[in-house]
Amino acid sequence: MQAIESTIATLSSWVWGPPMLTLLLGTGIYLTVLLKGMQFRALPLAFKLIFHKDHHHEGDISHFAALMTALAATVGIGNIVGVATAITLGGPGAVFWMWMTGLVGMATKYAEAVLAVKYRQKGPHGMRGGPMYYLAHGAGLPWLGTLFAVFTALAAFGIGNMTQANATAKIFEATFNISPLTTGWVLMILTGLVILGGIRSIGKFTSLLVPFMIVGYVATALIVLAMNIEKIPNAFSLIFYHAFNPIAATGGFVGATIAAAMRYGIARGVFSNESGLGSAPIAAAAARTNDPVKQALVSMTQTFIDTLVVCTMTALIILTANSWTQGVNASELTSASIAETLGESGRIIVAIATALFAYSTLIGWNYYGEKAVEYLFGSRAIAVYRVLFTAAVIVGATTSLEFVWNFSDLANGLMAIPNLIGLLLLAKVVKAETNRYFSEIKH
Repeated sequence: MQAIESTIATLSSWVWGPPMLTLLLGTGIYLTVLLKGMQFRALPLAFKLIFHKDHHHEGDISHFAALMTALAATVGIGNIVGVATAITLGGPGAVFWMWMTGLVGMATKYAEAVLAVKYRQKGPHGMRGGPMYYLAHGAGLPWLGTLFAVFTALAAFGIGNMTQANATAKIFEATFNISPLTTGWVLMILTGLVILGGIRSIGKFTSLLVPFMIVGYVATALIVLAMNIEKIPNAFSLIFYHAFNPIAATGGFVGATIAAAMRYGIARGVFSNESGLGSAPIAAAAARTNDPVKQALVSMTQTFIDTLVVCTMTALIILTANSWTQGVNASELTSASIAETLGESGRIIVAIATALFAYSTLIGWNYYGEKAVEYLFGSRAIAVYRVLFTAAVIVGATTSLEFVWNFSDLANGLMAIPNLIGLLLLAKVVKAETNRYFSEIKH
């Protein structure tokens, strides 16, 4: 097992080297320039469209439900443990690079959703779409679509399953002294209860759970930050300064280079908001809409909410506390930081938030994985995949944290490569659809 863990760690490090970081940020920057900063200009319209309903058009779920399904998958452990891991390994400067993935990632997420809806197909179990379809039918590269589907089916067990179960199990063990195996069993049963109903069941469930959990976590974060308001300017100073300057060891913090800040900031930013991975457009393709741009505008708000709101809250909580300089484990860093202000009740709040975030991610990512499996093997394979996915929850809950995160990073990187190639090849299609839509609404 140790040899496998070492191999996965080495491969993960290689995949997330300079070429991948350049490809991810480069694609986002290119799309931002090509679309003339559309993600900033059209953000108010995007939020307005979230609640717009296209009752009589093709699709399985509303704009809102599609966004909530995507948010269910993205707002997860990355927002609590992922941010803590980025700061632990990359220092405060990692937060700056997380923001960069969010700002340019909004354009990437927008482009993914435009293509997902444009090239989607109607199947026996609802709409089918995502990178595998726009790679095959838009870019004319079916082999690359197949490769993406394989990586997605595998990645669902990492980012969307084992990391979520692992972090929940660890924090429940530390907070409530509940064994990881018990947590794994409970999560496994609850996951199975929802995913058996398919996308409509998932959409209804996430539409209820996701707004509640995000508002609850942000409200708690705002209370903590309000009580430490005098420390916030220094937190921002640390973020901006150490984005371009190494940080020395201090207390229990071992220090970090600029390269580490970039690597872990970008990797954890992508882990959290999934811009460029190609996962969210699978949910966007299920939206009930008559125009690819409408759902794409809604989809890009997901990155804004996830990274620029929720991740920022977590980062500020950590950097206005002292625990990050005292060698506290990343899995417990956010709860320890909140506990400095709210006491033991803070740990309990983070434990509950972790469980809700993890559970929603499990639900959302199962849908991504089964759509990839359907593309590869047909609809009959979905039932088998659901069983395997559900069973993997227990494996994640009882496996080492380092292995789970390295596996997730590796699988995410492998997913991103074919998707980013597709986005670059089809960027002019995205621009044409965007120009058409905005010219139409002006008349």
